[in-house]
Order: sequence, then structure tokens, then C-alpha cells
Amino acid sequence: MSFETFKLTALTTMIASVPVLAFAQLQLGDQVGTEEAVIRAWMEAQGAEVTEIEIEEGEIEVEYILDGAEYEAELDPATGTVIALEAEDDSGDDSEDDDDDDDKDSDDS
Repeated sequence: MSFETFKLTALTTMIASVPVLAFAQLQLGDQVGTEEAVIRAWMEAQGAEVTEIEIEEGEIEVEYILDGAEYEAELDPATGTVIALEAEDDSGDDSEDDDDDDDKDSDDS
């Protein structure tokens, strides 16, 4: 095999692997589904480990692990489209920020 053939083969292999990497992460606008079995199958096909699916009160929330990181996705209950994504905080701080500013609430009474 000539060096030119080797370079062409290597380049073709790299280009062919790009779509696989692009689909590995859930994105806003992805059509996932509205039923738990469909959602789970779709997520697992993307390489995610689904840890919880909540379908209640007109909301669909999916918690999952992908590449060692924890995420939460919110799906439109009518269409199954991803409408919000959030990376879970792994700092161990379970406190919630319940006001409208960007800082963590503190108990400075």
C-alpha cells in the first residue's frame, strides 16, 4: 500500500466516524418519543444509560448517564421533542436555588 493510499484510507475512516460522534449527545429538537419504552430504547441506542423517566402532570423528564456524566432532559409531552437539557451538578451540594438570581441561596439570616 502506498503512502497516498494510506492517507486516503485514514482520512476516509476519520470522516466516516464523525456522524457517530455527532449522534452520541442528545440535542435540543431531537424527537425522542412520548412513551417510556420508546424513550428508553431511543436513549440506549444513543449510548445513554437511562436512570429514571418521569411522565406526570404534562411533563416528561429523563435522567440519564452518558460518557460518565449525568444529565436531565425535558421532553414536550405532545411531540416527544427535547425542549430542555441540563447537566447534573456533581459537586455533592443538594441545596436548591429557589429564587430568580444566578447565585446559590444562602441562610444568612
